[in-house]
Amino acid sequence: MKLWEKGIPTAKQIEQFTVGNDRELDLILAKYDALGSIAHAKMLGQIGLLTTEETHSLVEALEEIITEVAKGNFTIEDSFEDVHSKIEYLLTEKLGDAGKKIHTARSRNDQVLVDVNLYLKDVVNELKEQVKTLFDLMMDSAEKYQNILLPGYTHLQIAMPSSFGMWFSAYAETLIDDITLLNAALKVVDQNPLGSAAGYGSSFPINRTFTTKELGFETLKYNAVAAQMSRGKSEKTVAFAMSSVAATLSKFAMDVCLYMSQNFDFIGLPGHLTTGSSIMPHKKNPDVFELIRGKCNKIQALPYEITLITNNLPSGYHRDLQLLKEGLFPAIQNLKACLDIAIFSIPDITVKEGILNDKKYDYLFTVDTLNEMVVAGMPFRDAYKAVAEELESGNYQSPKATKHTHEGSINNLCLEEIKMKMKNAF
Repeated sequence: MKLWEKGIPTAKQIEQFTVGNDRELDLILAKYDALGSIAHAKMLGQIGLLTTEETHSLVEALEEIITEVAKGNFTIEDSFEDVHSKIEYLLTEKLGDAGKKIHTARSRNDQVLVDVNLYLKDVVNELKEQVKTLFDLMMDSAEKYQNILLPGYTHLQIAMPSSFGMWFSAYAETLIDDITLLNAALKVVDQNPLGSAAGYGSSFPINRTFTTKELGFETLKYNAVAAQMSRGKSEKTVAFAMSSVAATLSKFAMDVCLYMSQNFDFIGLPGHLTTGSSIMPHKKNPDVFELIRGKCNKIQALPYEITLITNNLPSGYHRDLQLLKEGLFPAIQNLKACLDIAIFSIPDITVKEGILNDKKYDYLFTVDTLNEMVVAGMPFRDAYKAVAEELESGNYQSPKATKHTHEGSINNLCLEEIKMKMKNAF
């Protein structure tokens, strides 16, 4: 069944090419399509285009469909083009003429817009919860290990002293920026496009304020053309927020892989978080973090994929927009999976103590040494040269201790302030 069918058959090859894997992807939208249809049916009843009995029967049938979706029993067979046609078929099969009326005053264009917006609202809120859980775990580790020193690097060269408390809380605070971007994405998708129809509104006296409240949207996308132009922009905005989360996860995963290697040996992973080699019995590989890194790097390409699909399209609907789901929907599942694995793994990361006892880390404290000279009255540039001369002559004596007092430094991590910052952002 196709909602646009006029009795003229479409070539099988054309149908296969135009539908693609849309049926499979549309299963994700089935609940949201039914929810949008419930609000639409109630609105049609309110303005007199459906009788009270028709409205009630449609709402009841759509709620049954939502129950079947939740049970995993909803399918979209090859005879249907998409989720919209399958749901309308079920309604018509059960209710006759009432089912045929459900498409009054709307188009598949605004149907899919409302479906995707409702879905992305849920996605963003779920991602926020996962990010907050990850933040809490990282802050727990920061508190637990805040006094265990760790070498800091610039250019992958030994630089200055850091700590595990600083390392974990650095990623935790970075997640707050990711929450900020997720909040921005939520603001963009929390607008009701229903009623914009094919992109130019409708001559029916519909009540879009009613469906906005019914669906729980914060506001309307008022202009019907603007509503249609939000297709692609909404997906891209969410993709940029996702790519920000992915960037944080990817960088953290890279650190884990680096720090657990024998050359660094800063942290350890228990056996149940590692994999082995088919020929090297000693190997304990951080495959999960390597896959987090790879998957998250792939997710960071998504906003640019969406840009390339949409950036040269004029206003109005174009079939190109169907392709947005192919990249976005799997990326959402991958990001959720990466967050789940990170949440599962972080509590089991063990940190090594006494790392800085190795002589190769003595030079970490050169800046601390010259700063002490400055405090004692020596000009900074003279202190710099004096320490450099000690290093060249082999007479440098490392203090192997830190006295960093400013906000956000090793000995003043401001963990409570970071927690409050997340609370305000969340």
